[in-house]
Parts: sequence; structure tokens; C-alpha cells
Amino acid sequence: MFDILAITAPIYIAIALGYGLTRWGFFQKTDMRAFGTFVVKVAMPALLFNALSQRKVSDILNAEYVTAYALASLFTLSLSIAWALRVSKVSRSLSSCLAMGMSCPNSGFVGYPVMLLSLGPLASVAGVALALNMMVENLIIIPLLLAWAETGQSKSRWQGIIWQTLKGMFYNPMIWGIVLGFLFSWCEWQLPSSLGRTVSLFAQASGALSLFVIGGSLVGLPVQGMGPRVSQIAVGKLVLHPLMMLVVMTFMLPIQDPVLRVAALLTCAMPMFGIYPILTQKHGHDGLSAAALLVTTMASFFTLNALLWQLKNLNLL
Repeated sequence: MFDILAITAPIYIAIALGYGLTRWGFFQKTDMRAFGTFVVKVAMPALLFNALSQRKVSDILNAEYVTAYALASLFTLSLSIAWALRVSKVSRSLSSCLAMGMSCPNSGFVGYPVMLLSLGPLASVAGVALALNMMVENLIIIPLLLAWAETGQSKSRWQGIIWQTLKGMFYNPMIWGIVLGFLFSWCEWQLPSSLGRTVSLFAQASGALSLFVIGGSLVGLPVQGMGPRVSQIAVGKLVLHPLMMLVVMTFMLPIQDPVLRVAALLTCAMPMFGIYPILTQKHGHDGLSAAALLVTTMASFFTLNALLWQLKNLNLL
């Protein structure tokens, strides 16, 4: 068990350090937004570019992984929306909020550092898994959920809503990191050594700083009065999503690469992404989203350790 804690302890110590230093006034919440912007617009695109450009296209384009991850996320999304509409009787926008919390993991800020530490000598696969995750999340899951939320409050056709959402991805630096990484890999190009080292320098900044930002961003988030729905989101994200991934890999589409199988399962077991409250703010669900983000991130310490312990016992780590 101590070897498992050796993997996860640095992750949550970094998160706790970000929370503590922001809570005690060494940093401000506005600083976390600035740090987060740096990670999203500079460090993470550099990481994605490096992970893809330095590998062969045949090693990157893993259709099994992309399809399995997309199916698991879509199953989770569908089940959560069905539950929200049929059982909880909530609006479409709120059902979208619940589904987003359950099906959109924090692949970059938490998932990548966890995979980097847990996969050991095979940690180079973590960058490829991150890029494939980002493709599914940014091109399929998030646009679908944003479009679904809009259909409840807008008269626009859903096709137009999805198109507008996809157009917004054009300005996402992480998407460009993926596109350029694929291009360099496909053409077998290499950056000049000095420029390559510069990109690597920024890429290396993403791990620790992203965790620090998550911790600082949790300061001051409300939880009171939202217990039942927050609990539903947390259970959906930390239990239902990885369970759907396990079902897909077991009965529908087994991922042949054992390292990518572990990466897929770990990804689905992560708490939701840090911009979750921002994406739900338009429809007035940012308070619920922020509370769910706080509770799920804290609870993931126990669920993630349990999953890593089980994977260790099965000799998968």
C-alpha cells in the first residue's frame, strides 16, 4: 500500500500546497487563473506537441483506445442524462451539467501527472494517452453536452449549436498542439535542437503547476445545501465512468496494448476537469459545479488509491 501512496502522495501534496498557500494568502485566486491560463495556453500545448511529434504516427493513431474511451464517456453521459430527466425530473441544462461532471475527467491537470508517476518506465505513453483523451473530450463529449444544454433554452437548431461549439475549438491552443504534433509526426519533421529544448522546458512545467492550480482553485468553493446532487456527480465520475470503461474493454472493445488499457481506466477514474464551473456558468449551475469539483477532487484520493492498489495486485502496474 505504501508504494501506491508513493505514487499518489505527490499529486495530492501538490494540490494541498496550492490550496494552503492560496487559503493563507500567499497567492490570490486571480493568480490561479493566471497560472491556469499559462498551463492551458502554453505548457499543455507544448506537452501535447512533444508527446506526438516525437513518436511515429502508427504509435499514436490508436483507434481502439479512442473508440473505447469515446464509448465509455458516451455511455456515462447517456445514463446520467437519462437519470436526470426521467428520475430527477430536472431541466436539460441541469442534466447537461450533471452529465458533464460525470463524463469529463481532468485528463490534463490531474490525469497526466498520475499516469506519469504510475506507469513508471512506460510513462512516455502518458503523453499520447493525454492527446487522444483531449481529442475525444474536445471534439465529441464537450460539444455534445454544450449543445444539449443550449437546446433547453435556445431556439437554434442543435446542428448549428454544435457547429458554433466546434468553431470555438479553433481558438483552443491545446487543439493546435495536437494538430501540429500530428503534422510533425506524419511528416517526420524535427524542430531545431534549441527550439526543441525550449518547447520541452515549457512542457515540463505543466505537471506540478497544473496540480498547484487545481488546489488553489478549490479555495472558497461552496458546498452547503447541495449534498444530494453533488454526491450523484461524484459517484458518477469516480465510480460509474471507470465502470463503463471496464465494461467497454471487457465486453465490447478490448484495448490490446496493456499500458493503454491502464491509461484508459485511470483517465476515467479522475475527478472532473477544472473548467467545469466555467462551462456551466452560462445556465446558472456554476455553484453546483464548483461544489462537485471540490468534493470529487477530495474523494478521488481514496477511490484512486483503491484503483491503483487493485491494478498493482493484478500486476498491471
